Amino acid sequence: MSGHVFVVGADLTRLSCDDVLVPTGRTLRVAASWRDVLPADLVADEDASGICVDLAWSGGERVIEVPGTGPRRAWLLDTVDDCGRGLDWLLDGAREALAAVARREVPEPVHGRARRLVGLPALGTGWGGAAGRRGDLLQQLLPVLREAADAHGFDVALVLRGPSDLAAAQRIRRGEPTGWDLPDPLRALAEQLGERARRGQLALFIGAGVSAAAGLPTWEQLLDELAGRSGLDDDLRAGLTRLPPEDSAALLARELGRDRLQDFVRERFGPGPYALAHALIADLPVQEFVTTNYDPLVELAAADIGRELSVLPYDEPQPGRPWLLKLHGDAAHPESVVLTREEYLQLGDSRAALAGVLHSLLLTRHVLFVGTSMLDDDLVRIAHQVRSAVQGPDREPRRRSGTVLALREDAARARLWEQDVETVAMSRSDTSPAEAARRLEVLLDLIGCLSTPPTGYLLDPAYRGMLSDEERALAEALQDVAARVPEGSVAPSAAGEVAALLRRLGHGRSAGRRDDRPDEPADAASEPRDDRLQQQRPG
Repeated sequence: MSGHVFVVGADLTRLSCDDVLVPTGRTLRVAASWRDVLPADLVADEDASGICVDLAWSGGERVIEVPGTGPRRAWLLDTVDDCGRGLDWLLDGAREALAAVARREVPEPVHGRARRLVGLPALGTGWGGAAGRRGDLLQQLLPVLREAADAHGFDVALVLRGPSDLAAAQRIRRGEPTGWDLPDPLRALAEQLGERARRGQLALFIGAGVSAAAGLPTWEQLLDELAGRSGLDDDLRAGLTRLPPEDSAALLARELGRDRLQDFVRERFGPGPYALAHALIADLPVQEFVTTNYDPLVELAAADIGRELSVLPYDEPQPGRPWLLKLHGDAAHPESVVLTREEYLQLGDSRAALAGVLHSLLLTRHVLFVGTSMLDDDLVRIAHQVRSAVQGPDREPRRRSGTVLALREDAARARLWEQDVETVAMSRSDTSPAEAARRLEVLLDLIGCLSTPPTGYLLDPAYRGMLSDEERALAEALQDVAARVPEGSVAPSAAGEVAALLRRLGHGRSAGRRDDRPDEPADAASEPRDDRLQQQRPG
């Protein structure tokens, strides 16, 4: 069975995957930013310019498997072209590395994912010498990755940090529509949602199913873990399954005590590796996110591509900054966590303002629900209130205010919610949950591709080779404009607004290399900056 090639903005050291390709050279020095994927006992030397790995090449090989015992395995790949061998040599290295990865047996992919996930950066764009030819590299690397995914059956995540890289890679993929194994109805849905995202009309609701892909517990699993810590006897633990979940949580909270419960939430749902779905969601050009999850994984994934989310209600909202509402509390503020029935009932009291934010989104945006069963009491109450507000006794039913991406077909649940949202199943009811979740990732990948602005690399010199004659002429004209904009111009001045537009078009990015780290490779140490428009647009 063929695998899929995802393109995603993320930090590869924090993305949950089975295998990671790490660029290096014959000296086995890697960038300091790869420190977290290497075992401590293999770090032979470390300074500001990088890390020397205590391994050795055997003959002319270009790939070394880094020994380890954890679920994620690192592979060192020689990408430093110090002999002028060109892109073909880099691509051959990618093929060799992916073939070596395929020979390693993986009994079960990380966190029960349906397919093994292999992550890699834009190889050779740091010390490898291809930084100035990033456009040519991406055009040739993507087909190589697709060939490997088809041949070996695993999924590949091409992980990029810079806005120019993402915009260019997505443009290449839009020209090759066969890269997504999705039925026509899901392709049509992706086009609709991508258009809504581009126009600033889409908001995201993120449920526990998204974080389950990062190894965090669902609601039922959370109650089971709490029961294991509670000390309840077997009869009482068996009785918990016969209670409504909120009442089970209330009993467990009483047995554990509030302090122990808060300590558990802080520890269990704290920072950690995020799933591919978190990164795909954070990449979308969406300004408003709502979640019932306690963990910080969406915020971490967004920060890794330069999107600093204001987390409500704890942070002060900033004009133009995207935000994430934690409807049920936050592990960093465990006293705020909603778990018991009493805490749910407070929605009409102290938490009414938070519910009002979701009310507003359902009235003014199209809300995309991901990873939720839509059985949460808060969601049921909020949907009813919105429906009552817009449908008086003599009014016709209004448009649906959102789309639910369900893993598998459930006709009864779809009918239950049909007045409020459209429910779209990823697969038939007899499909395994893991395969259905993977198809959801593929759909999110396509939505992200279709919604990415097509001009983020226009003025980046590393992508000049990708431009058409018309685009090249336009880029030259805009470079003349850039030369006339005073250095350091900031909004709200006219020059500042023009400077911000030029940055969104790739001006001044210099292939992702940081001025304060000239010796560190750009593919591993680029400091991303999100210059996408930070406001909603009409229409």
